Amino acid sequence: MGIRVKNSVGIWAFGGNATRFMPRGYHPDAATETTVDKTRRAVEGLGDLVDGFEYHYPGEINEQNVSQIQAALGEKDIYALALGLFSEPQFALGTFTNPDPAKRREAIQITKAGIDLAAGIGAHFIIWPGGDGYNYPFQAAYDELWRHFLEGVGEVVDYAAQKGVRVFLEHKNSEPAMKILMRNMGMAIYVVNKLREMGYNTSLLQLNMDWQHLIMNGENLAEYVAVLAREGLLGHQHANSGWGTFDDDNMVGALVFMETLAVAKELQRVGYGRNGERVGFDLFPYTEDQVAAVRRSILQWEFIYSLAERIDSQRLQEAQRRNDAVTCYQLVFEVLGLDREFEERLLGLDRRGSGKRG
Repeated sequence: MGIRVKNSVGIWAFGGNATRFMPRGYHPDAATETTVDKTRRAVEGLGDLVDGFEYHYPGEINEQNVSQIQAALGEKDIYALALGLFSEPQFALGTFTNPDPAKRREAIQITKAGIDLAAGIGAHFIIWPGGDGYNYPFQAAYDELWRHFLEGVGEVVDYAAQKGVRVFLEHKNSEPAMKILMRNMGMAIYVVNKLREMGYNTSLLQLNMDWQHLIMNGENLAEYVAVLAREGLLGHQHANSGWGTFDDDNMVGALVFMETLAVAKELQRVGYGRNGERVGFDLFPYTEDQVAAVRRSILQWEFIYSLAERIDSQRLQEAQRRNDAVTCYQLVFEVLGLDREFEERLLGLDRRGSGKRG
């Protein structure tokens, strides 16, 4: 067994789970709970399966309720705060890119306040700029939009570095803005490199891989683990699954099973977790029992991770260097049960070579 990678769970999995077709949410009782109550329910339901939690700032966690949340967590920690301005009506036209300079400044100040809170409790900070983009052709002055975005993100990233807070940028292609500016991994890497070029302190800036966001783009999870690790940008994981057309945030391993097994193997190869990195669970159980769905995700991920550990790394890497897909899948399916014994049984051969089928 290799190192155990700790985990964290987004508390939003325990909310009302609303959609535009069900704005009240499929869990109306949860929608009226306080964050403290959600935290108690999650801690009690998940027990030792979870190491910590993540919260949106300022909607789910803020200066007023943080001490109550910490008390409800007991021995669990707050691993990360995530900027949550995408759901605030005043930022409908963007946060860092809002056409109103006063609102851009307000968004930056709120972000800095969140970073201050993260610094005070020893948490990381996630920036997912889901509202920074546009909905129509001709709507946006692209050059100006990108200038505002880079300057705003650069200012808060620089501030976070001064405070000793690690920031994880997270991309997504669409929703709530139909065309989010930072909508694929290439653009996310571009942002980091551009901020560095512009003179901002990016020493504590890395990326958060939200698996469903990559899946929606047709981006290969395991490949980007390798790319980000090479660049020193592999900061965090948001684990989930989905059909690939929407941000489903389904249970881990329910879909894209092979991709999930492959990302587990690649995370092991690059030594993910050795420096305290975690796998965060970003889930949205629309109609399922929330605690049960999160528990199932954690268990399924741990099982998939254990399967990946059993794949012969040396033989796999040798086959990969030859681009030998057949041997690669032989090694993968051996740990899934398609071994020599299964082959012999399928062919009607026992270990003594009786030659009878059936």
